[in-house]
Amino acid sequence: MNASPPATNAEAETSGGTGADEKPIHILWINAGLSCDGDSVALTAAMQPSIEEIALGGLPGLPKIAVHWPLIDFECGPIGGADTFIEWFFKGERGEIDPFVLVVEGSVPNEAIKKEGYWSGFGDDPETGQPITTSEWIDRLAPKALAVVAIGTCATYGGIHAMAGNPTGAMGVPDYLGWDWKSRAGIPIVCVPGCPIQPDNFAETLTYLLYQAAGSAPMIPLDDKLRPTWLFGATVHEGCDRAGYYEQGQFAMAYDSPTCLVKIGCWGPVVKCNVPKRGWMNGIGGCPNVGGICIACTMPGFPDKFMPFMDEPPGARFSSSVSGAYGGVVRKLRTITARTVDKEPKWRHTGRKLTTGYRPPW
Repeated sequence: MNASPPATNAEAETSGGTGADEKPIHILWINAGLSCDGDSVALTAAMQPSIEEIALGGLPGLPKIAVHWPLIDFECGPIGGADTFIEWFFKGERGEIDPFVLVVEGSVPNEAIKKEGYWSGFGDDPETGQPITTSEWIDRLAPKALAVVAIGTCATYGGIHAMAGNPTGAMGVPDYLGWDWKSRAGIPIVCVPGCPIQPDNFAETLTYLLYQAAGSAPMIPLDDKLRPTWLFGATVHEGCDRAGYYEQGQFAMAYDSPTCLVKIGCWGPVVKCNVPKRGWMNGIGGCPNVGGICIACTMPGFPDKFMPFMDEPPGARFSSSVSGAYGGVVRKLRTITARTVDKEPKWRHTGRKLTTGYRPPW
């Protein structure tokens, strides 16, 4: 694991994993897109598995890896410090570390729409002394990567920085490389959206790719928006603790209510996300679980197509009215049924006579 000092970088090449001579898979992590680094921070809370388990080879059959992640290389920075962190990315470009997985955090600005300057960069070009832009790094590294992974909604679909009226022309990695792009290993871009990412979702996806690289897993299954299907195959509503209230036509009009939040702006019925079912950290939390509406942060149309966030979503008034009428009948019928099943059967009593209906076989 590349933690900062040069000795640690060397150890990453020769220790851990399944054998001392095993060639590691490098993780080159670029967080220089338009981003708040929230995905990196969120990932430190991953528990299934944890980043420590991945980086230190704590999972059976996991190949040895060397992580080059700015968040943990706190002594260095791109240039200078305990070692030259950015050199690992130049090594990737020169083909000196192979294989490697490229992780991109943050949306990709369009560097072609301005006369001068740059929107975002990552380290300097040693020949010119000028910053190397994020998009240039993607151009240099993506063709040589085993896989390209976009972490967080900014990197996957553009996110906040790509909303209408932005001056940067920001976009997600699939918009930049092309939605049909595949790595030299034939792997499509892997998108794990979230604002920020649900930590276990990304840790699990990265683990899957590493097992795939080791020949222990088939091609990663992705939906048409390049999301892992087992993580984003169901809606927020389908995994929400409040979904039963929707069916019964019980809707919150304030945030302190335990009932369904759709009337106060929740987009859960149409949003692909597993946070309510999985929780946020160690199974605890998750937006609707703690009283927050779903604002659809895992969706390609976020944020533009889901604003203003606190308003009732289109169609919610009709669907909630229908559900309210249907739910009123359902609640009444269930009340009647509950009165019969919420008490013990009549044969449970003391006395000399057996009234259970049992018939002796003799």
